Amino acid sequence: MTNDTGGDQRQVRVKKIERLRDAGVNPWPERFERTHLLDQARALPEGTDGVRVCGRIVSMRVMGKLSFASLQDQSGRCQIWVQLDKVGEEFYKQVWKKLFDIGDHIGVVGSMTVTKTGEPSVAATEMVFLGKALRPLPEKWHGVQDQETCYRQRYLDMIMNRESVERFMLRGKIIRTIRGFLEGHAFEEVETPVLQTKPSGATARPFLSHHNALDMDITLRIAPETWLKRCVVAGYDRVFEFARCFRNEGMDPSHLQDFTMLEYYAAWWNYEDNMRFTEQLLQHVLMECLGTLEVDLGGEKVDFSGEWPRVSFKDLILRDAGIDIFEEDTADGLRARMSEQGITLEDTDVNKLGYGALVDQLYKKVSRPKLTGPMFLVDHPIGLSPLARRNDDNAEITDRFQLVIKGWEIVNAYSELVDPIDQRQRLEDQAALKDAGDDEAMPLDEEYILAMEYGMPPMSGWGMGIDRLCCLLSNQENLRDVVLFPLMKPT
Repeated sequence: MTNDTGGDQRQVRVKKIERLRDAGVNPWPERFERTHLLDQARALPEGTDGVRVCGRIVSMRVMGKLSFASLQDQSGRCQIWVQLDKVGEEFYKQVWKKLFDIGDHIGVVGSMTVTKTGEPSVAATEMVFLGKALRPLPEKWHGVQDQETCYRQRYLDMIMNRESVERFMLRGKIIRTIRGFLEGHAFEEVETPVLQTKPSGATARPFLSHHNALDMDITLRIAPETWLKRCVVAGYDRVFEFARCFRNEGMDPSHLQDFTMLEYYAAWWNYEDNMRFTEQLLQHVLMECLGTLEVDLGGEKVDFSGEWPRVSFKDLILRDAGIDIFEEDTADGLRARMSEQGITLEDTDVNKLGYGALVDQLYKKVSRPKLTGPMFLVDHPIGLSPLARRNDDNAEITDRFQLVIKGWEIVNAYSELVDPIDQRQRLEDQAALKDAGDDEAMPLDEEYILAMEYGMPPMSGWGMGIDRLCCLLSNQENLRDVVLFPLMKPT
């Protein structure tokens, strides 16, 4: 056995492949019949016979007639106990000791025993080689600590760092729990197009491509919103989608260009109904996945119980910037007031932004980083919400809320705009902004307005960044830590 991490280790291991074949061992057999995952085997009573486990060798201690090794699978680790007189002298000395390496996959048949130190172990009576690793694993005690390596070679990160495995298991459980809760409340899951002729459903810069077969320019979707609303026009009462979305914008710890968005829409609801349901949904997720409503977020305990506070957009910016966004209700006026207050926006040409986009950037600059949450941000200006329903009592604001937790926007929700005449006017205003240089403004989508004109019921819906939610609940600070294989610039 060799566990040298030098550059010649691959060559040494390649040579072992032929030696395995010469010994009658297939280096890469097609299957192995397993009876238990490793964590299940550890829980078996001592003396249980006929145990068949498999996994990757992550440590080995080989002696004259007795060896110990640790196997690892998705569930965890379990020790195996290899004795010369149980597996045969020829196999033990010529195959096990000389041709097996850390990183190899093996299967073990045997019975459960407990060592003198109290460690549950599978005492091997038969060992099956299941796959040769040509490269050695990182050193046991150092593991994979470099963050960039964790992103580029996630498989090494997960082999060496159990906490990474548990983080992605938590992500899967969060998604399953959300899906189950929605289905339990009569929501239907659907799939909508990723390739689109126009970006829609959000104000964002899209990725552009070309469809060769149809010889037309297309975009990758920035949100599934307008397609899910078409489903409601078609007769769905409640509909949802876990949608892969793409926005060709800046990258930082809370933003990725390629991300997972959950969106749902419920006919006959308004945004107040939606807020109550959102509280119930996320409180259910917390209890099912974490077992508590008091969550440690970056060393600070955040209480998710009860009814979460509601704060108006106007009051928040007035408090943090000293600007009344409804008094400064034009882009020029707001720019001038921001200049008076000494507020600048980095990496943004404010002269190209319309009023709504400017308000949004102002909020992100002066208010959002200060929010801990959970908190519902309500009463958004009409120019910031081209797809949201206008408030009946105040035409300057929309029936909209955002859920903010620890400075991150987790949910964006509306009482949806279902008036096609109002919608056309707002999209025409957005299109004018786009023509004036605002890359994030929405284009006019005639096909969506056509669907609206066939009649939309009152409804409310929202979009939630799944990556952000998982990042928060696993106490991470970077979205790439909860994405299995984040996009990286080639080395």
